[in-house]
Amino acid sequence: MSRQVFTAHTTDTAPTAARPTMAGVHRKLGHLPGAVALMAESPELLKGFLTANAVFEATDLDPVEREVVVLTVATRNECHLCVAMHSAALARHDGTPELIEALRTGAKLSDPRLEALRRFTLAVLDHRGAVPDDELDAFLAAGWLPRHALDVVLGVGTYTISTFANRLTDAPLDPPLAAYAWEPAA
Repeated sequence: MSRQVFTAHTTDTAPTAARPTMAGVHRKLGHLPGAVALMAESPELLKGFLTANAVFEATDLDPVEREVVVLTVATRNECHLCVAMHSAALARHDGTPELIEALRTGAKLSDPRLEALRRFTLAVLDHRGAVPDDELDAFLAAGWLPRHALDVVLGVGTYTISTFANRLTDAPLDPPLAAYAWEPAA
């Protein structure tokens, strides 16, 4: 079946329940991202993702740490849109070009604490939450707290929603993100 079954909605064509959420995104960003227009087909999905994202942004992880989690999930799930969007976000949060490139390629991070966060995020994904004791111990030994382990789980869940929805709908890369375009390694 063709991906054309998914409609990129406007606030005029979207289901009624999605319209206030779309209007809020438009007010906040100044435009309506293509992914939001596609997610609007399911008002509950759109609202659920945005709500989970707002909660994730309120965790004890700082903006750079959250982007490490998100980019790790996005590259693992091969979401070209999320990788581009969150590469741009990390750049806005003063992430170095080296950090951004390492996350985009899955390379080891030079900052040991952020590398422990990246590796723990991969462990959560790889083990579907049943992270082996040695990997949890390594995460905690790097200075992270048990609450941070749970914050990672929240980030993984939030961005699993986004990456899966974007891949299912074949969400487009919005023009402002063109400089951050990404494709998975062959």
